[in-house]
Amino acid sequence: MNRFEIKVLFGFAEFFRILRKVILINRSIYIKLKNYSLLICLLTLLGQPTMAWQGPASKAKKYKVVLDAGHGGKDPGTRGKSLKEKDVVLPVTLMVGKYLETLTDNIEVIYTRKKDVYSHPKVRAIMANEAEADLFVSIHANAMNPGYESVSGTEVFVMGTKNEGRNFEVAKRENSVILLEENYEEIYQGFDPNSPEIDIMFSIQQEAYQENSIILADNIDQQFIKRAGRKSRGVKQSSLWVLWSTYMPSVLIELGYLTNPKEEKDLGNKEVQDYLASAIFRAIRDYFEYIESTGN
Repeated sequence: MNRFEIKVLFGFAEFFRILRKVILINRSIYIKLKNYSLLICLLTLLGQPTMAWQGPASKAKKYKVVLDAGHGGKDPGTRGKSLKEKDVVLPVTLMVGKYLETLTDNIEVIYTRKKDVYSHPKVRAIMANEAEADLFVSIHANAMNPGYESVSGTEVFVMGTKNEGRNFEVAKRENSVILLEENYEEIYQGFDPNSPEIDIMFSIQQEAYQENSIILADNIDQQFIKRAGRKSRGVKQSSLWVLWSTYMPSVLIELGYLTNPKEEKDLGNKEVQDYLASAIFRAIRDYFEYIESTGN
């Protein structure tokens, strides 16, 4: 594929954004439009100027935030000596939701799970897309191979194709849950983070959300450092399926390393969990305040 063809593909980004407003694109469903004139009519209507009469003053916008406690049920995630990832991230996620529900009046919280149950990543992405959520926040805990028990710290990931070094290891581990599905090749339609086609599709579908995803990720990272007192390993990019499949600003948070004995102890501590949850809450709250102040 030459440079011109790639530029043409990128030029369709705005078209796809409008198309998604008309039809909720679900990769598992092949949408057959028998009457193409209807689609053209709908797209034309979207491009018309707004009518002068706006009706009664509308209420303040209610934002939707999907909180995803990673793993669950038959998928335990990473493990420390005594803790499983699925059991650490669930209470933190529920605390984040509680803060959002009780301390804000403009945020609706949607949970992908509220107990120890399994749902594959596609279901979580579909849930967020069908809700037309404004944010998708997936919460996880990290791990390293034997011999690297000293590694510690939080990380916040946004979708990207720079799968180098440690970022690639995280992508492989988090995407490996896909293999739990008997028909995963059909469900995930050949998702391969390393293919050039995926790189181009990501660029088209995610460019509208990337800037805001990074803003949120940086908010979370700074809150972890300044308010929760956690060691940070920074904001990073990686090809994570659950982020690639959501049509909104999305981040994946790694709370720390269960393979580090001290950090495992911290992550099992209710007070530390509360610090982490309140940091995520403040970052989300501040993100929407920024969005409203800038009109983004």
